[in-house]
Amino acid sequence: MKRTSLVLAGALGVVITAGAIRVSWGGSYWVFGAVVGALAIGGAVAGLRYPVFLLAGTAILVAASAGLPREPGPATVLALGVVVAAAAREAEVGVPAAGLAVVAAGFVAGGATTVPVLSATGWVGAVGVGLGLRAFDVQRRAAREAVRREERLELARELHDVVAHHVTGIVVQAQAAQLRSAPPGSVPGALAGIEAAGTEALAAMRRLVGVLRSPGDAGQAATAPEELDALLDRWRGPRLRRDVAAGEWPAEVRSTVYRVVQEALTNVSRHAPGAGSVTVSVAADERELVVDVTDDAPAVSSRRPRGGYGLIGMRERVESLGGVVTAGPRDAGGWSVRATIPL
Repeated sequence: MKRTSLVLAGALGVVITAGAIRVSWGGSYWVFGAVVGALAIGGAVAGLRYPVFLLAGTAILVAASAGLPREPGPATVLALGVVVAAAAREAEVGVPAAGLAVVAAGFVAGGATTVPVLSATGWVGAVGVGLGLRAFDVQRRAAREAVRREERLELARELHDVVAHHVTGIVVQAQAAQLRSAPPGSVPGALAGIEAAGTEALAAMRRLVGVLRSPGDAGQAATAPEELDALLDRWRGPRLRRDVAAGEWPAEVRSTVYRVVQEALTNVSRHAPGAGSVTVSVAADERELVVDVTDDAPAVSSRRPRGGYGLIGMRERVESLGGVVTAGPRDAGGWSVRATIPL
Protein backbone atom coordinates (compact mmCIF):
# COMPACT_ATOMS: atom_id res chain seq x y z
CA MET A 1 0.00 0.00 0.00
CA LYS A 2 2.80 2.45 0.88
CA ARG A 3 4.72 1.61 -2.27
CA THR A 4 1.61 2.06 -4.38
CA SER A 5 1.00 5.49 -2.85
CA LEU A 6 4.61 6.46 -3.52
CA VAL A 7 4.36 5.33 -7.15
CA LEU A 8 1.16 7.30 -7.67
CA ALA A 9 2.59 10.41 -6.00
CA GLY A 10 5.80 10.03 -8.00
CA ALA A 11 3.87 9.72 -11.25
CA LEU A 12 1.98 12.90 -10.38
CA GLY A 13 5.30 14.61 -9.65
CA VAL A 14 6.70 13.53 -13.01
CA VAL A 15 3.63 14.90 -14.80
CA ILE A 16 3.85 18.21 -12.91
CA THR A 17 7.57 18.49 -13.69
CA ALA A 18 7.07 17.73 -17.37
CA GLY A 19 4.12 20.11 -17.65
CA ALA A 20 5.89 22.99 -15.92
CA ILE A 21 9.03 22.61 -18.06
CA ARG A 22 7.03 22.32 -21.26
CA VAL A 23 5.14 25.53 -20.48
CA SER A 24 8.19 27.55 -19.41
CA TRP A 25 10.90 26.09 -21.67
CA GLY A 26 8.97 24.53 -24.54
CA GLY A 27 10.39 21.90 -26.84
CA SER A 28 11.58 18.58 -25.45
CA TYR A 29 13.41 19.95 -22.42
CA TRP A 30 10.87 18.21 -20.20
CA VAL A 31 12.16 14.76 -21.17
CA PHE A 32 15.32 14.97 -19.05
CA GLY A 33 13.49 16.03 -15.89
CA ALA A 34 10.78 13.40 -16.38
CA VAL A 35 13.29 10.59 -16.87
CA VAL A 36 15.34 11.63 -13.83
CA GLY A 37 12.19 11.87 -11.67
CA ALA A 38 10.92 8.47 -12.81
CA LEU A 39 14.29 6.83 -12.11
CA ALA A 40 14.48 8.48 -8.67
CA ILE A 41 10.99 7.30 -7.73
CA GLY A 42 11.82 3.80 -8.94
CA GLY A 43 14.95 3.77 -6.78
CA ALA A 44 13.03 4.93 -3.72
CA VAL A 45 10.37 2.26 -4.26
CA ALA A 46 13.09 -0.38 -4.60
CA GLY A 47 14.61 0.71 -1.28
CA LEU A 48 17.78 2.15 -2.82
CA ARG A 49 19.25 5.09 -0.96
CA TYR A 50 22.67 6.25 -2.02
CA PRO A 51 22.03 5.44 -5.72
CA VAL A 52 19.09 7.87 -5.59
CA PHE A 53 21.35 10.62 -4.27
CA LEU A 54 24.00 9.79 -6.86
CA LEU A 55 21.34 10.09 -9.56
CA ALA A 56 20.15 13.44 -8.19
CA GLY A 57 23.69 14.83 -7.90
CA THR A 58 24.53 13.71 -11.41
CA ALA A 59 21.33 15.27 -12.73
CA ILE A 60 22.21 18.59 -11.07
CA LEU A 61 25.65 18.63 -12.74
CA VAL A 62 24.32 17.59 -16.15
CA ALA A 63 21.52 20.16 -16.05
CA ALA A 64 23.91 22.95 -15.02
CA SER A 65 26.51 22.13 -17.68
CA ALA A 66 24.10 21.41 -20.54
CA GLY A 67 21.78 24.34 -20.02
CA LEU A 68 18.82 22.15 -19.08
CA PRO A 69 16.10 22.99 -16.54
CA ARG A 70 17.40 22.92 -12.98
CA GLU A 71 17.33 19.72 -10.98
CA PRO A 72 16.05 18.15 -8.78
CA GLY A 73 12.47 18.53 -9.94
CA PRO A 74 9.34 17.80 -7.83
CA ALA A 75 9.38 14.03 -8.49
CA THR A 76 13.05 13.73 -7.60
CA VAL A 77 12.54 15.85 -4.47
CA LEU A 78 9.74 13.49 -3.43
CA ALA A 79 12.00 10.47 -3.91
CA LEU A 80 14.83 12.10 -1.96
CA GLY A 81 12.39 13.07 0.81
CA VAL A 82 11.12 9.49 1.18
CA VAL A 83 14.66 8.14 1.40
CA VAL A 84 15.78 10.80 3.90
CA ALA A 85 12.69 10.32 6.09
CA ALA A 86 13.21 6.55 6.19
CA ALA A 87 16.86 6.99 7.17
CA ALA A 88 16.06 9.59 9.83
CA ARG A 89 13.47 7.21 11.29
CA GLU A 90 16.22 4.61 11.64
CA ALA A 91 18.73 7.16 13.02
CA GLU A 92 21.00 6.67 10.02
CA VAL A 93 23.10 9.82 9.66
CA GLY A 94 24.78 9.12 6.32
CA VAL A 95 21.68 9.34 4.13
CA PRO A 96 20.39 12.70 5.49
CA ALA A 97 23.96 14.03 5.13
CA ALA A 98 23.99 12.91 1.49
CA GLY A 99 20.64 14.65 1.03
CA LEU A 100 22.07 17.84 2.48
CA ALA A 101 24.98 17.57 0.04
CA VAL A 102 22.51 17.35 -2.86
CA VAL A 103 20.72 20.45 -1.54
CA ALA A 104 24.02 22.32 -1.31
CA ALA A 105 24.96 21.24 -4.84
CA GLY A 106 21.67 22.63 -6.10
CA PHE A 107 22.40 26.03 -4.56
CA VAL A 108 25.95 26.04 -5.96
CA ALA A 109 24.75 25.14 -9.45
CA GLY A 110 21.68 27.35 -9.65
CA GLY A 111 21.81 29.87 -6.82
CA ALA A 112 18.92 30.59 -4.49
CA THR A 113 16.29 29.97 -7.14
CA THR A 114 13.00 28.13 -6.87
CA VAL A 115 14.34 24.64 -7.53
CA PRO A 116 17.14 24.63 -4.89
CA VAL A 117 14.77 26.23 -2.34
CA LEU A 118 12.21 23.49 -3.09
CA SER A 119 14.92 20.88 -2.58
CA ALA A 120 15.99 22.42 0.75
CA THR A 121 12.39 22.61 1.95
CA GLY A 122 11.86 18.97 1.05
CA TRP A 123 14.99 17.93 2.95
CA VAL A 124 13.96 19.79 6.10
CA GLY A 125 10.46 18.37 5.93
CA ALA A 126 11.74 14.82 5.36
CA VAL A 127 14.10 15.00 8.34
CA GLY A 128 11.27 16.33 10.51
CA VAL A 129 8.88 13.58 9.43
CA GLY A 130 11.53 10.90 9.96
CA LEU A 131 12.38 12.12 13.45
CA GLY A 132 8.70 12.35 14.32
CA LEU A 133 8.11 8.77 13.20
CA ARG A 134 11.15 7.66 15.19
CA ALA A 135 9.78 9.31 18.33
CA PHE A 136 6.45 7.57 17.75
CA ASP A 137 8.22 4.21 17.33
CA VAL A 138 10.17 4.70 20.56
CA GLN A 139 7.02 5.63 22.46
CA ARG A 140 5.12 2.63 21.10
CA ARG A 141 7.94 0.22 21.93
CA ALA A 142 8.10 1.63 25.45
CA ALA A 143 4.35 1.18 25.88
CA ARG A 144 4.49 -2.41 24.60
CA GLU A 145 7.36 -3.21 26.94
CA ALA A 146 5.47 -1.65 29.85
CA VAL A 147 2.56 -4.01 29.14
CA ARG A 148 4.87 -7.02 29.06
CA ARG A 149 6.66 -5.89 32.22
CA GLU A 150 3.38 -5.45 34.09
CA GLU A 151 2.28 -8.95 33.06
CA ARG A 152 5.57 -10.43 34.31
CA LEU A 153 5.38 -8.50 37.58
CA GLU A 154 1.84 -9.76 38.12
CA LEU A 155 3.07 -13.27 37.53
CA ALA A 156 5.93 -12.80 39.98
CA ARG A 157 3.52 -11.59 42.66
CA GLU A 158 1.37 -14.68 42.24
CA LEU A 159 4.15 -17.24 41.96
CA HIS A 160 4.43 -17.51 45.74
CA ASP A 161 0.70 -18.08 46.15
CA VAL A 162 0.56 -20.90 43.60
CA VAL A 163 3.59 -22.76 44.94
CA ALA A 164 2.52 -22.20 48.54
CA HIS A 165 -0.89 -23.73 47.78
CA HIS A 166 0.61 -26.93 46.38
CA VAL A 167 3.34 -27.23 48.99
CA THR A 168 0.76 -26.79 51.74
CA GLY A 169 -1.10 -29.73 50.27
CA ILE A 170 2.10 -31.77 50.42
CA VAL A 171 2.58 -30.89 54.08
CA VAL A 172 -0.99 -31.81 54.95
CA GLN A 173 -0.69 -35.14 53.15
CA ALA A 174 2.57 -35.89 54.95
CA GLN A 175 1.00 -35.10 58.31
CA ALA A 176 -1.95 -37.32 57.47
CA ALA A 177 0.42 -40.14 56.55
CA GLN A 178 2.07 -39.91 59.95
CA LEU A 179 -1.22 -39.90 61.83
CA ARG A 180 -2.65 -42.80 59.87
CA SER A 181 0.45 -44.93 59.68
CA ALA A 182 -0.95 -47.52 62.13
CA PRO A 183 -3.80 -48.97 60.02
CA PRO A 184 -2.37 -51.21 57.27
CA GLY A 185 -2.68 -49.87 53.71
CA SER A 186 -3.27 -46.23 54.64
CA VAL A 187 0.31 -45.06 54.10
CA PRO A 188 0.55 -45.92 50.36
CA GLY A 189 -2.57 -43.88 49.58
CA ALA A 190 -1.29 -40.87 51.49
CA LEU A 191 2.10 -41.14 49.84
CA ALA A 192 0.42 -41.28 46.45
CA GLY A 193 -1.32 -38.01 47.31
CA ILE A 194 2.03 -36.50 48.32
CA GLU A 195 3.54 -37.60 45.03
CA ALA A 196 0.70 -36.11 42.98
CA ALA A 197 0.78 -32.80 44.85
CA GLY A 198 4.56 -32.59 44.58
CA THR A 199 4.48 -33.33 40.86
CA GLU A 200 1.86 -30.66 40.28
CA ALA A 201 3.85 -28.13 42.32
CA LEU A 202 7.03 -28.79 40.36
CA ALA A 203 5.24 -28.59 37.01
CA ALA A 204 3.60 -25.30 37.93
CA MET A 205 6.87 -23.86 39.19
CA ARG A 206 8.73 -24.85 36.02
CA ARG A 207 6.11 -23.21 33.83
CA LEU A 208 5.92 -20.02 35.83
CA VAL A 209 9.64 -19.61 36.45
CA GLY A 210 10.27 -20.32 32.79
CA VAL A 211 7.96 -17.48 31.91
CA LEU A 212 9.74 -15.12 34.31
CA ARG A 213 13.09 -15.94 32.73
CA SER A 214 11.87 -15.09 29.23
CA PRO A 215 11.62 -11.35 28.47
CA GLY A 216 8.94 -11.98 25.88
CA ASP A 217 6.58 -14.13 27.93
CA ALA A 218 4.17 -13.53 30.75
CA GLY A 219 1.27 -15.15 32.48
CA GLN A 220 -0.91 -15.06 35.51
CA ALA A 221 -1.53 -17.75 37.99
CA ALA A 222 -4.61 -18.12 40.10
CA THR A 223 -8.18 -17.63 39.05
CA ALA A 224 -10.90 -19.98 40.21
CA PRO A 225 -13.56 -21.18 37.73
CA GLU A 226 -16.27 -19.38 39.68
CA GLU A 227 -14.53 -16.07 39.01
CA LEU A 228 -15.11 -16.58 35.27
CA ASP A 229 -18.79 -17.21 35.98
CA ALA A 230 -18.87 -14.03 38.06
CA LEU A 231 -17.25 -12.12 35.20
CA LEU A 232 -19.94 -13.30 32.80
CA ASP A 233 -22.69 -12.56 35.32
CA ARG A 234 -21.47 -8.96 35.60
CA TRP A 235 -21.67 -8.43 31.84
CA ARG A 236 -23.95 -5.52 30.96
CA GLY A 237 -23.41 -5.36 27.21
CA PRO A 238 -25.22 -7.13 24.36
CA ARG A 239 -27.07 -10.38 25.04
CA LEU A 240 -24.57 -12.96 26.29
CA ARG A 241 -24.57 -16.61 25.33
CA ARG A 242 -22.23 -18.87 27.27
CA ASP A 243 -21.01 -22.39 26.73
CA VAL A 244 -18.29 -22.88 29.33
CA ALA A 245 -17.00 -26.38 29.92
CA ALA A 246 -15.98 -27.42 33.42
CA GLY A 247 -12.64 -29.04 34.11
CA GLU A 248 -9.77 -29.38 36.55
CA TRP A 249 -7.18 -27.30 34.73
CA PRO A 250 -3.93 -25.92 36.15
CA ALA A 251 -4.20 -22.57 37.88
CA GLU A 252 -2.22 -20.75 35.20
CA VAL A 253 -4.56 -22.12 32.52
CA ARG A 254 -7.66 -21.01 34.44
CA SER A 255 -6.26 -17.50 34.91
CA THR A 256 -5.35 -17.26 31.23
CA VAL A 257 -8.87 -18.27 30.22
CA TYR A 258 -10.23 -15.56 32.52
CA ARG A 259 -7.86 -12.98 31.02
CA VAL A 260 -8.76 -13.83 27.42
CA VAL A 261 -12.50 -13.65 28.09
CA GLN A 262 -12.13 -10.42 30.07
CA GLU A 263 -10.11 -8.68 27.37
CA ALA A 264 -12.36 -9.92 24.55
CA LEU A 265 -15.49 -8.65 26.32
CA THR A 266 -13.78 -5.33 26.99
CA ASN A 267 -13.06 -5.01 23.27
CA VAL A 268 -16.72 -5.72 22.48
CA SER A 269 -17.91 -3.01 24.84
CA ARG A 270 -15.42 -0.48 23.42
CA HIS A 271 -15.40 -1.22 19.72
CA ALA A 272 -18.67 -3.01 18.88
CA PRO A 273 -21.55 -0.73 19.87
CA GLY A 274 -23.71 -2.29 17.16
CA ALA A 275 -23.39 -5.86 18.46
CA GLY A 276 -26.66 -7.61 19.26
CA SER A 277 -25.17 -10.65 20.98
CA VAL A 278 -21.89 -12.07 22.26
CA THR A 279 -21.00 -15.74 22.55
CA VAL A 280 -18.41 -17.01 25.02
CA SER A 281 -17.31 -20.59 24.48
CA VAL A 282 -14.75 -22.57 26.48
CA ALA A 283 -14.24 -26.13 25.25
CA ALA A 284 -11.55 -28.66 26.12
CA ASP A 285 -10.48 -32.18 25.39
CA GLU A 286 -7.46 -34.19 26.47
CA ARG A 287 -5.10 -32.26 24.20
CA GLU A 288 -6.13 -28.61 24.22
CA LEU A 289 -8.46 -25.98 25.55
CA VAL A 290 -10.12 -23.50 23.18
CA VAL A 291 -11.59 -20.14 24.21
CA ASP A 292 -13.74 -18.44 21.58
CA VAL A 293 -15.45 -15.06 22.06
CA THR A 294 -17.49 -13.84 19.10
CA ASP A 295 -19.95 -11.03 18.43
CA ASP A 296 -22.27 -10.13 15.56
CA ALA A 297 -21.41 -6.44 15.23
CA PRO A 298 -21.25 -4.96 11.72
CA ALA A 299 -17.79 -4.48 10.25
CA VAL A 300 -15.92 -1.41 11.50
CA SER A 301 -12.51 -0.46 10.09
CA SER A 302 -11.18 0.58 13.52
CA ARG A 303 -11.52 -3.00 14.77
CA ARG A 304 -8.77 -4.29 12.53
CA PRO A 305 -6.15 -6.14 14.59
CA ARG A 306 -3.24 -3.70 15.01
CA GLY A 307 -1.48 -5.17 18.01
CA GLY A 308 -3.35 -3.18 20.67
CA TYR A 309 -1.94 -3.28 24.17
CA GLY A 310 -4.78 -5.47 25.49
CA LEU A 311 -4.12 -7.97 22.74
CA ILE A 312 -0.40 -7.87 23.58
CA GLY A 313 -1.07 -8.83 27.19
CA MET A 314 -3.48 -11.56 26.10
CA ARG A 315 -0.91 -13.04 23.74
CA GLU A 316 1.81 -12.86 26.39
CA ARG A 317 -0.22 -15.09 28.70
CA VAL A 318 -1.39 -17.57 26.07
CA GLU A 319 1.99 -17.91 24.34
CA SER A 320 3.71 -18.46 27.68
CA LEU A 321 1.67 -21.68 27.91
CA GLY A 322 2.55 -22.73 24.38
CA GLY A 323 -0.75 -21.53 22.91
CA VAL A 324 -1.79 -19.13 20.19
CA VAL A 325 -4.26 -16.22 19.89
CA THR A 326 -6.04 -15.05 16.75
CA ALA A 327 -8.32 -12.03 16.44
CA GLY A 328 -10.17 -10.73 13.42
CA PRO A 329 -13.43 -10.48 11.50
CA ARG A 330 -15.52 -13.58 10.88
CA ASP A 331 -16.73 -14.68 7.46
CA ALA A 332 -20.29 -14.71 8.75
CA GLY A 333 -19.95 -11.19 10.15
CA GLY A 334 -18.85 -9.85 13.50
CA TRP A 335 -15.56 -10.33 15.30
CA SER A 336 -13.83 -13.29 16.87
CA VAL A 337 -11.11 -13.72 19.48
CA ARG A 338 -9.85 -17.29 19.72
CA ALA A 339 -7.21 -18.70 22.06
CA THR A 340 -5.93 -22.26 21.88
CA ILE A 341 -3.99 -23.58 24.88
CA PRO A 342 -2.38 -27.03 24.90
CA LEU A 343 -3.13 -29.14 27.97
